[in-house]
Amino acid sequence: MGGKDDYYNRSKQQGYRSRSSYKLKQLDEDADLLGHGDTVVDLGAAPGGWLQVAAEAVGETGTVVGVDLQRIEDLDEHDVETIRGDMTEERTRHYLREAVGEGGADVVVSDMAPNMTGEYSLDHARSVHLARQAFDVALELLEPGGDFVVKVFQGEDLDALRADVSEEFEYVKTNSPPASRDASSEVYLVAKGLLTAPVEIGDRIEVTVEERGEEGDGIAYVEGYSIFVPDVEPGETVEVVVDDVKPRFGFAERIDPDAESDSSHD
Repeated sequence: MGGKDDYYNRSKQQGYRSRSSYKLKQLDEDADLLGHGDTVVDLGAAPGGWLQVAAEAVGETGTVVGVDLQRIEDLDEHDVETIRGDMTEERTRHYLREAVGEGGADVVVSDMAPNMTGEYSLDHARSVHLARQAFDVALELLEPGGDFVVKVFQGEDLDALRADVSEEFEYVKTNSPPASRDASSEVYLVAKGLLTAPVEIGDRIEVTVEERGEEGDGIAYVEGYSIFVPDVEPGETVEVVVDDVKPRFGFAERIDPDAESDSSHD
């Protein structure tokens, strides 16, 4: 019996609407995407297999929202909100933002694929176009540190897409879950940790240290973003250089003006 039949039969036995449910399960197992209480948005969610997996993972305290051009039959056993519409239209995005709420989404996933023409280069280009649309929605909806998963067909434009996604997240991994059909050219970009920091590595800025952290470092704030600076006291205003950036906080080293002055005379 082939892999296709295995996953198809398993989905029927376990009550999932599509064999692709196991792709999300496997992606989650590999990258730890879905957590209890999370808010998850599924783009191109019909018929609802990924919504089922997400709802099971986030539990009663979580929120799951699916959007698709096609109608998605209600998932009676899960508290899932569905929106019928085009995610690229402002009207649909408005409903999405309302459903997600001010806190933003923890995870945005997309299993969308274009209508296949049989011409590989065209199908690849269309899949990249869909992936970029999903990427735009993810940047709008995700909270700092949020994760993004998107399907795309392999081809010449994949590297450029991955590079663009990498600029916005801590790291990006290309994953081919076992549930994907052997003959399929699909892969998933799994992006972890949306970066929304107002600073970048190498930035030189002046900050005022406002408090001391648990490890003894000083903490300064830039547009509400925490920057840890060692060897400074609360109340000090110092010039620093940013040397590491995380989704919710960063690290910087104090610049010693005396040392810089000495080096300039060498």
